[in-house]
Amino acid sequence: MPENCLHLFMIKTPLLFLAMLLGIIISCNSESSSKTTLKQPNVILIMADDLGYETIGVNGGSSYQTPEIDRLAANGMRFEHCYAQPLCTPTRVQLMTGVYNVRNYVRFGLLEENQTTFGHLFQKAGYATCIVGKWQLGKDPVSPQHAGFDTHCLWQVRLGRVDSSGRDTRYSKPVLEVNGKVVSYDDTDYGPKIVSQYGLDFIQESHEKGQPFLLYYPMILTHCPFSPTPHSPEWNQGDTTTMTYKGEERYFEDMVFQMDQIVGGIVDKLEELGIQNNTLVIFTGDNGTDVPVVSMMNGREIAGAKGKSTDAGTRVPLIVQWPYVIKPHSINTDLIDFTDFLPTLGQAANINLDSQDLDGRSFLPQLHGETGNPREWIYSWYSRSGELDKARVFARNHRYKLYDSGEFYVIPKDYEEQHPLDRSTLDTDTKKVYQQLSEVLEHYGGRRLEMINNNNYGN
Repeated sequence: MPENCLHLFMIKTPLLFLAMLLGIIISCNSESSSKTTLKQPNVILIMADDLGYETIGVNGGSSYQTPEIDRLAANGMRFEHCYAQPLCTPTRVQLMTGVYNVRNYVRFGLLEENQTTFGHLFQKAGYATCIVGKWQLGKDPVSPQHAGFDTHCLWQVRLGRVDSSGRDTRYSKPVLEVNGKVVSYDDTDYGPKIVSQYGLDFIQESHEKGQPFLLYYPMILTHCPFSPTPHSPEWNQGDTTTMTYKGEERYFEDMVFQMDQIVGGIVDKLEELGIQNNTLVIFTGDNGTDVPVVSMMNGREIAGAKGKSTDAGTRVPLIVQWPYVIKPHSINTDLIDFTDFLPTLGQAANINLDSQDLDGRSFLPQLHGETGNPREWIYSWYSRSGELDKARVFARNHRYKLYDSGEFYVIPKDYEEQHPLDRSTLDTDTKKVYQQLSEVLEHYGGRRLEMINNNNYGN
């Protein structure tokens, strides 16, 4: 259109022109938000305690109600092959550092202070950082701060899991530590609700300050003792389950539902504040379900296998929501392990990780619907207390799993690993897989504690 005609058009039809201009702006913004990642998105990482893949409805689980997590999956991406370590502390160290346990895991209940975590990296990038839930990574009252978190509301920092009477302190009448201060609560209080509310307040405050935030929520639920929740008819009725380690398994269903409601409350908070489109939300579990629990998934009974290196002990749910980045109802079958979270979060927040010696690889491209750089294998070096001679070590792909002992399994046909393959009977293709996994085991075999012994990877 000639310039003089455009000028005349603007004068005669100003409202029409403005409407057209507004439509162009909205269209451009919508297209941009659907194809790009905002520079400093908020990040929420939720990790349930002792919750295997089979417990989630959208994964095919039918034993428990998980409507909020199912809703998260409906609005985002569900991963079918995410693998953690078989136990809590090994998983937490691997998750927070992006490094396999063989290189930096020392003993149960400890994260070495010279390790760089995603908390440190996000702090340096200008994020407000907070951790709520369960700690169990060092008894120094300032250990959460040393791990890169500005604020915290946690169970089991300096104190043990029980009080002087032998009563577990994480659920009813909880004892928590808030920014280094021990706080004892009333009989009617519930530990998971208190730490969750602290997290919600952190989200609110960070938003009001206009500061991007990282909220890491290693949940207290659904770890034993299996106890009544505020949703249980027996709640506050002289509960004695906290006096035994396991409690009563029948309450596990109520605990899963309570956990699910807490996840839903976090998503609701984001929607209330209008920041859900700029917030990456990840939900996962730290290891398989506890041993007394038997659940149904797709018509198959699955016994909890926490502490075991089998599929049920290591396969965990992974569900990610990020509106306008992740296509709703997406399903991904790539292999993911817990070294992959740190590089994914870092890339999502545009944090330069070139100086970090990581074992993980980012799955952010997959969240965008791209192919990315999917794994051909995952590796696990698992020793509860860090002893070399007690380590259970394996490498696996979707189908095959090889231990450093030489045990070789076809997992979809032998989930409980009862029938190792005879190497002499392997066909050519299977021998190639065996060789590839052997090379992975050999590569990491000599790298025990290199990130501790070198002592040059601190924050």
